[in-house]
Amino acid sequence: MCPFLGSHWWTIFGGKMPLGTIASITVSLREVGFTQRGAFYPSADDDVPDIKNNEPTLTLVLAGNVGPAMWERFTSERDPTIDLLDEWSEDVIGKVAKLHGGKAFFPFHEPYLPFQRWAQRAQACYASPLGMFIHSDYGLWHGYRGALAFPEKLQLPAVQNSPNPCISCEMKPCLGACPVGAFRTYESDAACIKANYNVSACVKHLGLPIGNDCMQLGCRARRACPEGISARYQPEQANFHMRAFLRASRIKEGSNI
Repeated sequence: MCPFLGSHWWTIFGGKMPLGTIASITVSLREVGFTQRGAFYPSADDDVPDIKNNEPTLTLVLAGNVGPAMWERFTSERDPTIDLLDEWSEDVIGKVAKLHGGKAFFPFHEPYLPFQRWAQRAQACYASPLGMFIHSDYGLWHGYRGALAFPEKLQLPAVQNSPNPCISCEMKPCLGACPVGAFRTYESDAACIKANYNVSACVKHLGLPIGNDCMQLGCRARRACPEGISARYQPEQANFHMRAFLRASRIKEGSNI
């Protein structure tokens, strides 16, 4: 029995679903709290690393989080006050990749890989005015935690080309919801609006008592988006990500704001 996937895995694979298919990979990821976030056949322009010397990646499957599922699994196995989400993600996704005969790559290792570009190749997602990627079903409440590389071309379903929900959003409440106007100024063209994110104003606000709402419940501008409300993070998960963002921002700025 595979201890990290549980007995249900063996019920599924007891003759109905072979390893190394997009369907079985999807189920495997779901069993450990992740969501299969699309897949594609890489070209030279995608900058996908080889699996090993003289063995190119022929299929890349993205793995990520949607809503609270990843957080619930992570906190059931680790203590989020002392354990790192990146290390747990690497452990779990790496095991899934190995089980299916592949190799895992991650967005948090240097040199950083172009996960955002891969995301747009794998699935219909778009840059929102806030800079975060938006999905027509998940809104802004999703992310990418790894990619599974395979040395053969897996049979893939067609990509569903859902429209960019920001285009039809007339009010764009995200741009005016930040209490310190971190997204107040923006650039626009016929296709999109992109805010000029004032990181310093945001970080300073989060470090003050008045920023507790954003720290405890998540970015207010992000919460203002009407898309994907059912996938919104619970307060504990939102606070975890906000604390990680604040910590990383302070380190980058070399300050104690």
